[in-house]
Amino acid sequence: MRIHVNGKNIEITDAIKAYAKEKIGKVAAHYDQIEAIDIMLTVIKNPSVSEKHTADITCKLTTGSVHVAETAESMYASIDLVADKLARQVKKFKDKNLGKSKLDSIRTTANLEEEIKEEETETVSE
Repeated sequence: MRIHVNGKNIEITDAIKAYAKEKIGKVAAHYDQIEAIDIMLTVIKNPSVSEKHTADITCKLTTGSVHVAETAESMYASIDLVADKLARQVKKFKDKNLGKSKLDSIRTTANLEEEIKEEETETVSE
């Protein structure tokens, strides 16, 4: 899994990069199908805006992608918020995909049982 950190209107220090990778890296424990995570950290330089720090994450999965963004008064707070939000979204995505595969396996099992019953009926009829 690759974690890439970019910045817009901010110089990405080693401390911010390490903090973001640590927080977002925990999401990988929830789902093993994550291929890459792109993090964009942005600062708005307008003095009239109170929440200036935005963390924007795109998580690329094998079967799709998840995109989340959060804004806060400090960069560390926005990273915390977006990490929690990403964890919830990835868990939701995982549950949906696993639910579909379970339904498919249940349907397949039911179809096999029906085919076996039909074959037994045909064998008895002959």
